[in-house]
Amino acid sequence: MSIYAGLDVSDKTTHICVVDVDGKVLRRDVAASDPDALAKWLNRHCASLERVVLETGTLSTFLYHGLVERGVAIECICARHAKGVLSARVNKSDVHDAEGLAQLARTGWYKRVHMKASATHIDRAALRIRAQLITARTSMANQLRGLLKLFGLRMGTARTPGRRAERLTSFLCPVP
Repeated sequence: MSIYAGLDVSDKTTHICVVDVDGKVLRRDVAASDPDALAKWLNRHCASLERVVLETGTLSTFLYHGLVERGVAIECICARHAKGVLSARVNKSDVHDAEGLAQLARTGWYKRVHMKASATHIDRAALRIRAQLITARTSMANQLRGLLKLFGLRMGTARTPGRRAERLTSFLCPVP
């Protein structure tokens, strides 16, 4: 008998709901939001697991790749599309959201999201950090220029760090 699972993920815990082919709830539980814990739980309680579904979110990439590495048949679905289905339910809670996701996994009425490789996320993070550092450096240089103007000192354009340091020392430590 094929069974399907839905994962409603939050920061610390994940609500799990397992349904059969007819949509009957077989099991509900809560586990830590960790690929090891979720994979152990699914392997222990779901022998003939057909598909697991989770929504896009902050932990979805981490959990998706972790569960794929552990051999779980998981799919990540668009949270906006899932919200339409989940908001139609009478009781909106994590337990009911997990059940709704399990029902979506069973019916297949969802939009699958492509999950990028971990290396892509690392590259993107490095680029974002670099951009933030450049912005911070530019902001500090502009603040320094503004403070020096209070004392009538103008830096002008100094393109190289050596030239900039030379101008700063001449302003701050004038030669008599």
